[in-house]
Amino acid sequence: MQTQVLSVRGMTCAACAQRIERVVRKLPGISQANVNLAAETLFVEYDEQALQLPDIEGAVHKIGYEVIEKKAASDDDAERKRRELRTLRIKLIVSAVFTLPLLYVAMAPMITFITLPFPDFLRPMEFPLRYALTELFLTLPAIAAGWRFYYVGYRALWMRSPNMDSLIAVGTTAAVIFSAYNTWLIASGDHHVAMAAVDSLYFESAGVIITLILLGKSLEAMSKGRTGEAIKKLMGLAPKTAIIIRDGEELEIPIDDVQIGDIIVVRPGAKIPVDGTVTEGYTAIDESMLTGESMPTDKKVGDPVYAASLNTTGSIRFRAEKIGADTALARIIKLVEDAQGSKAPIAQLADVVSGYFVPVVCAIALIAGVMWFIGTRNLEFSLTIFISVLVIACPCALGLATPTAIMVGTGKGAENGILIKSGEALETAHKISSVVFDKTGTITEGKPSVTDVLTGENMPTSKAFGAAYVAAPTDSGALAPDGAELLLVIAASAEYGSEHPLGQAIISGARERGLTLIKADGFKSITGRGVEAQIAGHSVLAGNRKLMDENNIALGESSSVSDALAGEGKTPMYIAVDGALAGIIAVADTIKSSGRAAVDALRAMGIEVAMITGDNSRTAAAIAKQAGIDRVLAEVLPQDKSDEVKKLQQEGKKVAMVGDGINDAPALAQADLGIAIGSGTDVAMESADIVLMRGDLTDVPTAVSLSRRTMRNIKQNLFWAFGYNVVGIPIAAGVLYLFGGPLLNPIFAAAAMSLSSVSVLTNALRLKRFRRDMH
Repeated sequence: MQTQVLSVRGMTCAACAQRIERVVRKLPGISQANVNLAAETLFVEYDEQALQLPDIEGAVHKIGYEVIEKKAASDDDAERKRRELRTLRIKLIVSAVFTLPLLYVAMAPMITFITLPFPDFLRPMEFPLRYALTELFLTLPAIAAGWRFYYVGYRALWMRSPNMDSLIAVGTTAAVIFSAYNTWLIASGDHHVAMAAVDSLYFESAGVIITLILLGKSLEAMSKGRTGEAIKKLMGLAPKTAIIIRDGEELEIPIDDVQIGDIIVVRPGAKIPVDGTVTEGYTAIDESMLTGESMPTDKKVGDPVYAASLNTTGSIRFRAEKIGADTALARIIKLVEDAQGSKAPIAQLADVVSGYFVPVVCAIALIAGVMWFIGTRNLEFSLTIFISVLVIACPCALGLATPTAIMVGTGKGAENGILIKSGEALETAHKISSVVFDKTGTITEGKPSVTDVLTGENMPTSKAFGAAYVAAPTDSGALAPDGAELLLVIAASAEYGSEHPLGQAIISGARERGLTLIKADGFKSITGRGVEAQIAGHSVLAGNRKLMDENNIALGESSSVSDALAGEGKTPMYIAVDGALAGIIAVADTIKSSGRAAVDALRAMGIEVAMITGDNSRTAAAIAKQAGIDRVLAEVLPQDKSDEVKKLQQEGKKVAMVGDGINDAPALAQADLGIAIGSGTDVAMESADIVLMRGDLTDVPTAVSLSRRTMRNIKQNLFWAFGYNVVGIPIAAGVLYLFGGPLLNPIFAAAAMSLSSVSVLTNALRLKRFRRDMH
């Protein structure tokens, strides 16, 4: 089976995506076809023996859409989207410039409770033809600006796959044709006919609908503007060149020319170009761009290294073993692409209903018009019935029901530091039943800090260091003198020449407490063990248990203390002075202050909370306990995080993934809802559906709560929008008139349509009252 991601252009709504999927899935040899409307891509899995790529492209092109290979499209996609957005804005401005005076001309004479200024030469009762032609000429530019709605909408109708553009096209066309017919009646010269016809002009309905829809399309295009940048940034991580050893000499070559088996040289500060195994040297490598873990990993001969990770300290040589599409980075990129391609787009309710709504309304209008003509032999009366049905069934309220609520909902999210990238994300969030937090940088701060300073029996006093030791000011928040404070000064002074993150954490801890370090002599970094230095004439060792054992430092009861600290997810460092253990300093990646509150709030909303990490089970359990999380997924490799999300989805759960690292990108894409921390990597934020700009985890339950409120509002909007149609269409078709009741004049049909729009907008504005504490 062959998989391919294609770029599709020309889609306007979910109905288009469904149409493409239906057509492609009917082709022989297709096992999977999914359209991602937001990314404008088609993911296909097919049998190369039964089907070729040009066959797929031809099938999509035949139904009116342009399709090209993703690689070919990627170069000009950004510029094309910028041009499309610029064109939409110009169309919106043109439409609005003519629609606003059109609306004023149409409504001002009808308002009786207040006198609005109005030109005497346009008064409808005195100059009906002049009035009608003014409305017509103001409407034409708006229709021209929205010509694409007519082209796409009628084409969809012709192909028996109506969409939202079809509703717009049919509704506005009905209003314009009816108004044009009445303009013709006015021009016929009969004064009584003209007076009746001038009250039956609905040009402004077409102009207002087109302007509002263009506004919605512009906002939609803006939200899609950054689609696909996540994968581009992932691809940009890898270095462009590599230094290899060839014939005993160093040679810099393009990354694409590296072959399996080449020996590659990587100096401090350089990135690893491809995957391989260390053959010479020792170093610490920052793999956070792949793993999300903050601690650099020590690498020695025989250890694996991965493309795009950063060499921090030593110079190494390694053998290239995986290149090109086989590297860990390339696999992560592929996982992101596959996860995005395999997610079926969320079908907007209005788009789905429009597939039935439009033909049903047209059928009702046609049947009612024909039946009344048969019964009355009055063409004008029958045409009035026909147009009334179409006018009252105008899609304005139906089209506004979802986007207005989403606009207000996303606006409220932005006010609260929650960037919701699309209406789909806002809709999905209300269905979430399980939230998975990445550990490092999400639940935790993402950087090590000093948590415990424990002195031992052999801890020297400050007098032993004489004038070299300066106690911290009493108001600095420092530890007690002659004890923990002095131990921290000794350790930080010894570590001052170290680049190891644990050493840097101890130095930062001392500085945060206002401590003054002592100059160290004879600094020596002992690879994989710790450091050694002379401080004020005293020999100091700072490092792990191996360093203590190799120097015959007795640990005594401190060994059990160290084990207890490790059990809490902390890293203990032993400090020895003059051959005796002085104490232990523990360093850990601490939990964020908002972590526990966020977990409690999610649980109160009935949502399961889990934590995923590459750390060992003991460390993961310790962090999870502090955060109040029961379900822990530990020792998960970077490329397997998306698989763990899949497993939760297979349990029937709607899963939200919260992360900040590049390694989280596949899981963010695989999840039903990806939530990125604003302080995390750009790629994680690009892959996510929601970004927490402040990095506050309590924004996760706030986002879910906002989604629930917004979706409730959308359902209310749709109820009212359809309610008006369900009640109004039978009345417009003459059901009440048939039994001696009133006939619905198209004026009242238009009023009902406008009222439905007003109710939708007013209801959506209620979301502005949403507050962060409404969980």
